[in-house]
Amino acid sequence: MNLRKRLTFITSLIFGIIFGIATVLIYWTFYKSSERSVYNELETTCLVSGIYYLEKDEQSDDKHNEFKIQFENLIDRSRVAIYDSKGEVRFGSLKNDSNISPDRLMTVKKNKKVSFQSNNHFYYGMYYPDNQGDFYVFVKESNSDFKDQINRLLAIVAVVLLVAWVSIVVLAYVLSKIAYRPIKRVVEEVKHKEVSTIHQPISTINSGDELQELIDTYNSLLHRLSETFIIQKNFVSYVSHEFRTPLAAISGTLEVFSQKIRTAEEYQEATKIALDNVDNLTNILDNMLILTEAKSSALSYQKFRLDEVVWDIVSYAQEKFSARISVDLQIQDQDVLHVYGNDVLIQLSIQNLVENAIKYSNNKPVKIQIFQDRGQLIIRIQDSGIGIAEDDLPLVGQTFYRGKNIGDIKGSGIGLSLARVIFKQHNIGFNLTSDKLGTIVELTFPVS
Repeated sequence: MNLRKRLTFITSLIFGIIFGIATVLIYWTFYKSSERSVYNELETTCLVSGIYYLEKDEQSDDKHNEFKIQFENLIDRSRVAIYDSKGEVRFGSLKNDSNISPDRLMTVKKNKKVSFQSNNHFYYGMYYPDNQGDFYVFVKESNSDFKDQINRLLAIVAVVLLVAWVSIVVLAYVLSKIAYRPIKRVVEEVKHKEVSTIHQPISTINSGDELQELIDTYNSLLHRLSETFIIQKNFVSYVSHEFRTPLAAISGTLEVFSQKIRTAEEYQEATKIALDNVDNLTNILDNMLILTEAKSSALSYQKFRLDEVVWDIVSYAQEKFSARISVDLQIQDQDVLHVYGNDVLIQLSIQNLVENAIKYSNNKPVKIQIFQDRGQLIIRIQDSGIGIAEDDLPLVGQTFYRGKNIGDIKGSGIGLSLARVIFKQHNIGFNLTSDKLGTIVELTFPVS
């Protein structure tokens, strides 16, 4: 059963039950109200009959004639019986009625009144004390009109219930169809999704309900999948491009040197070229593995001194790139320099930023500042390089993305992406600003 049919069935069932209960209550209330009205009339008839038969000796002729007229207009004598204390009919023509048994007379004597219904009549009896003794007045009335009225009501209620239920079913079906329409549209869009169009979001409906929340969640998933596909596509392109150069250099060098005998110095040079290219390939693969690990694995955290990490990076960069780097440490409280995290990954991330600053500034001086601002530890890395174009700023953090103004500067587009993933995992604030005069990166460390 699909959602639309299930919604129709559930809605129809619920409203059918509610209307059924309401119908039963209406019928039962009307039945009891009508029955009570009949018994009230019979009670009045009992009282008038008692006065007519038993109070004659205490009334004037005019008063008695008045009651006689009222009595004759109200009831037929054949429907009245007045019993004495011995159970004998003293007045009225209602005799030998099996429904008025001695037990009924005892009930009236005990409870002062009784009312009941047989197959064809309503009965009402009441205790009537008089100066002539104790009497029991019984009257009856046909219930045929009452049954006809109740049966008509039952027929009307049944028809109304049937019409209402059919209307509910039709209305529920129409409403479910209207409610299901946007869901069906989303299903159709999802069915026609291809890898080439997965980056396109599902059309929103701006309903502000759970369906809109589902669409937004699905669009978020599509966005993440799209980014994953882009990374995979870029990774293939990157591997084919970046690996080709060092592999070609290794292959070319070995091919050239295999053509004739070379001197020991030439073999050493060829070996150095091959090893440098192998190191380049290894570095690329290591960065990719670290990036994958940083995104998916639980890391081992510990406390370490951040300034020691920075000095290690500076020493490495000065030795490898002959870089000119100045470090301005403006920290009075040494305890602030203790941070909590994975020291290896954080060192790798900051090292990538420092190497970028060196590489894209043509070895101009790079300035590193370590200071406090509002109780938080901040590292600022500033260069005087080529800067980053304004339209490239939102994109430079994407894996494999490289700016348009880099020229012949070699790079993989992994370093900054890797650093941002690691910073995010350590709750380290990352802010990058750039212009034609250079680039500034600020890292804000959480208070430990």
